[in-house]
Amino acid sequence: MKICMFTNTYLPHVGGVARSVDFFARDLRKMGHEVLVIAPTFPGLSPGVEEEGRVVRVPALQNFNGSDFSVRLPLPFTINRQLEKFRPDIIHSHHPYLMGDSALRMAMQHDLPLVFTHHTLYENYTHYVPLNSRRMQRFVVELSTKYANMCSMVVAPSESIALMLDERGVKAPIEVVPTGVDLDFFAAGDGQAFKEDYGLEKARLVIGHVGRLAPEKNLEYLSRAVALYLQKDPVAVFVVVGDGPSREDIRDIFQNKGVADRLILAGQKSGQGLADAYGAMDIFAFSSTTETQGMVLAEAMAAGNPVIALDASGVREVVRDRENGRLLDAQSSEQEFVEALEGLAGDRDKQGVWRRNAMKTARLFSRESCARSMAGLYERVVASFVREEIWRSNELDSWDSVLRSIKAQWQLLSHKTRAAVSALKQHQDRL
Repeated sequence: MKICMFTNTYLPHVGGVARSVDFFARDLRKMGHEVLVIAPTFPGLSPGVEEEGRVVRVPALQNFNGSDFSVRLPLPFTINRQLEKFRPDIIHSHHPYLMGDSALRMAMQHDLPLVFTHHTLYENYTHYVPLNSRRMQRFVVELSTKYANMCSMVVAPSESIALMLDERGVKAPIEVVPTGVDLDFFAAGDGQAFKEDYGLEKARLVIGHVGRLAPEKNLEYLSRAVALYLQKDPVAVFVVVGDGPSREDIRDIFQNKGVADRLILAGQKSGQGLADAYGAMDIFAFSSTTETQGMVLAEAMAAGNPVIALDASGVREVVRDRENGRLLDAQSSEQEFVEALEGLAGDRDKQGVWRRNAMKTARLFSRESCARSMAGLYERVVASFVREEIWRSNELDSWDSVLRSIKAQWQLLSHKTRAAVSALKQHQDRL
C-alpha cells in the first residue's frame, strides 16, 4: 500500500507528533508499505525531496508567533507534482490546519480516502495566535470537528479522546490507535552514564520529566510542586529533558525556592541520550492536562519508572493509580503532589512493585502492535472507499480535475466559515 502523510511538525523537531509520524512511517515501511511524508522545512534544512524520496519538505515560516511550530507557505503545485509521482492509495493528515488543509485538498482533488489523527487538544494552543480568547478556543474546536467530519476515518490516540470527539459531534468513524513505543530501546538506557555526564552519582533520588517546555504543559505547577519536595529531601534532584519557551520560568521557580542547584535542565534529547535520561530516573513526574496520548509516560514506564501524574485524557489510559504510579485528581494541590512524591520516595518496596507493573503496562504500547493496527485501519478504509478510477491518467479529464480542485477549495472555505459562525453564535448566546 502507498501511504502519504501530511504533518506540520517532523524530524528533527522534537515533539510527540513528529515522533509519532516518524515511528509509524518507519514501522509501516518495515511491513512492506511505501510511505511518503510531506512536512515543512526546519531550520538548517532546504525545501525539496530527501531520504531517497521518502520525505518532501515544503517552504514554511519557522517558529510561528514564538511557538515551536511552522506555518507552511501555500505552494499546492509543488505538493501536487509529488503526489502524482507517488500515486498514493490513501492520505493521512496529522493536523486539521496548515498542512492539513493541503491534505484535504489533495485527497479531494485526487479522489482518495483521507484519514485524520486528532493528536492535539487544539483549544489549549490558541495562545500562539493573535486574538486568543474563549471565542477563538470554540472556533478551533468547531474547525477541527468539521475537518474530522470531512474524513473517511478519524484516529484517536486514546479512548478518552475518542469519547471526547464523539461528544463534540464527530460523525466520521473513529478508531483508537496509540503511537507505539520502542520497549527494548528504552529498557536498555544507560542511566549510570547519564548520571556521570551530569554529576549525579551521589543523588539518591532522581525525579524526572520529559517533554516540550511550554505553557500548555502546566509546568509552573509541576515546578513548584517538585521544588517544594526538594526543600524537604536534600539528596533528591529534578532532571528536566526538553526545551521550549517555559525553560526560564522553570529555572526562576527553582531559584526562588532556593533549590536551583538541584535542577538539571538537560535540554532536548533523542536516541540513546533520551533512553539514558529515562534510565537515570527513579520517578517520572507529569502534570500536563492537555495530552491526547501519554506517549512519554509509556516511554518512562518502558524504562521502569513509576509515574506520578494528574488525571487527564491520554494519562488515565497509562497510569493506574497505586499500581504503576499515582493518578491524582486533576485539581490536586501542589502539596498533594508533594505528598504523592513522598509516599513513593520513602517506600523502596513500593517502588519495586510499581516499577515492575510499569514495565508490564508499557508492553501494551509496543510499536509493532500499533503499526499493525494502523495498517489494518488503512486497509479497511481503502477497501470501503467508493472511488472514481482517476489514476488511469490517459483517461483523466483535466477539466474534471480542475472542478475537483475548486470543490475542495470551496468546501474547505465553507466549513471554516461555518465553524466561525457557530463559535460566534455560541458566544452571543452566552452574553
